[in-house]
Amino acid sequence: MTYGITGNTGKEALWQPAAGLIRWLEAEGIPFRLDERVAAGLVTRGLAEAAFCEAHATVDLAAEVDLVLSFGGDGTLLNTAHAVGTRGTPILGVNIGRLGFLTGSEVGEVEQAIRQTEAGEHRIEARVAIEADIEGDEPSEPRWALNDVVVAKSGSASMIDVKVHAGGHYLNDYWADGLIVATPTGSTAYSLAAGGPLLAPNTDVIVVTPIAPHTLTTRPIVLPDRVELTLEVTTREQPFLLAYDGTSEVIERGSARIVLRRASHTVRLVRLPGHGYSQTIRSKLSWGQR
Repeated sequence: MTYGITGNTGKEALWQPAAGLIRWLEAEGIPFRLDERVAAGLVTRGLAEAAFCEAHATVDLAAEVDLVLSFGGDGTLLNTAHAVGTRGTPILGVNIGRLGFLTGSEVGEVEQAIRQTEAGEHRIEARVAIEADIEGDEPSEPRWALNDVVVAKSGSASMIDVKVHAGGHYLNDYWADGLIVATPTGSTAYSLAAGGPLLAPNTDVIVVTPIAPHTLTTRPIVLPDRVELTLEVTTREQPFLLAYDGTSEVIERGSARIVLRRASHTVRLVRLPGHGYSQTIRSKLSWGQR
């Protein structure tokens, strides 16, 4: 198996583990490729020779490897997922951040993780993504999210009005600071902070969570992920934000119609023994601790 190495090049915590890993992989005779930015950073810091990194560097990592190691936190893993795109290359997140809810290994465990993968002890979880289309708009790249799609007010603007239809049926008119539509993967992110429920990753559902709704009885709702959602956004002629996995666009017009549906592709995450969902929520959310 050929491993690809990428990560958050803005974190100093990346470089020593990455340098140690490539030395270990070379000694073990395990093939690997380096994201060109990681290769350049290793050379700049004097942690690897230029010729060695040049020989292993690539621009299109996901196309040349069997598994991508993503060093960073959840944000880095989301960036890696978008870089992989629809290719389906499995991703193993290696946590060098604070929480690392989506990552499958801690940085001190990466060599063991590779041994387990080489032994076939890993499993692949196919995670659902959401596609987003603005009617009348033709983006240069498809809009999709592994975590969530968010519509929100822009700056100091007043609350926005989001009328939602689910499967062609009127659901609700949300008068709020915004609205989050999250996958099970994203249920532990912004949606959770806004009061949404935890969703197990293998459930075929999404959750619609309002952000600071004007009506206190308006609560999050869980829907089947095969249901197409239509969001009619009105902002009193003020711009609003559309965000998908942290990538934000300012929509300048005061109203827009956004269609959300289950994406045609999934994101494949690597899971190792001892890193199941129940263990993750216990350790990351401190469940059961006094």
